[in-house]
Amino acid sequence: MQLVIISGRSGSGKSIALQALEDLGYYAIDNLPAMLLGPLVDELRSGQSLRSSIAVSIDARNLPHALERFPALLEDVRARNIHCQVVYLTTDARILLERYSATRRRHPLTRDSQMTLAEAIDCEEAALAEIRDLADLVIDTSRLSVHDLRGRITDQVAGHRREGLTLTVESFGFKRGVPLDADIVFDARCLPNPYWDPQLRDATGRDDSVIAFLDSYPMVAEMAADILAWVERWLPRYQASQRSYLTVAIGCTGGQHRSVYLAEGLAHRLAAASPGVRLRHRELGLQRNLPAPDTDEDR
Repeated sequence: MQLVIISGRSGSGKSIALQALEDLGYYAIDNLPAMLLGPLVDELRSGQSLRSSIAVSIDARNLPHALERFPALLEDVRARNIHCQVVYLTTDARILLERYSATRRRHPLTRDSQMTLAEAIDCEEAALAEIRDLADLVIDTSRLSVHDLRGRITDQVAGHRREGLTLTVESFGFKRGVPLDADIVFDARCLPNPYWDPQLRDATGRDDSVIAFLDSYPMVAEMAADILAWVERWLPRYQASQRSYLTVAIGCTGGQHRSVYLAEGLAHRLAAASPGVRLRHRELGLQRNLPAPDTDEDR
């Protein structure tokens, strides 16, 4: 039996994630009281149910004491030899404010209280802190479209290997903020910037002209080698700690040239030894899987 627990901040896309899993054949339950998690698993098992894949949403709509007991409830479920993933969706608070203002929907925590929307968003984050800490996968939906989020759920949740660690290498621009789902962050802003060459400004770190520019600076190769050496040294430790997912993010100012160049090189080198590496360029809107060194198709 496979169990996926979807949680996260209201307005971050939990319903979309649950619907995506339901479309993939999961038995989906929204707003499950956390205390019923164990009984649900027992019922589906004892009834010889044909449902081998279950997805449930557990979030701040639960009673506070139920959320406090979530770590123990999760431990109990996992002790039953069930493949369980906890997926936490998060979004920048400013974007949540914009979303609620646009839809004019009420935040769940403001319905029976005098809290402002901003206070409710902060209160919810605190209430779900333990679930986030226990999450196997954190997805930042701040800049994801509905299609993008469904794709991430399909690839990273439904398509996740039961054994092993799923590694994602991501490029981004600091001017748009550090990805909320990044586990390890490297800063490439000290490297020469192709942006200041008018002929390279509109190109990206995937283009030959920018690659040639960056290849001409020894310090770029030195940083690339240092990042690769660090990840290769510590990746086995993350795998040994039973991590299911790890995101290594590399940032530059705009997320178009230097970080893209470094992420491309790092992902392809790691894929040579670790099939299933995912490469994502946040600011370019590109993502692809690298199951083998010779696979190079954009998704």
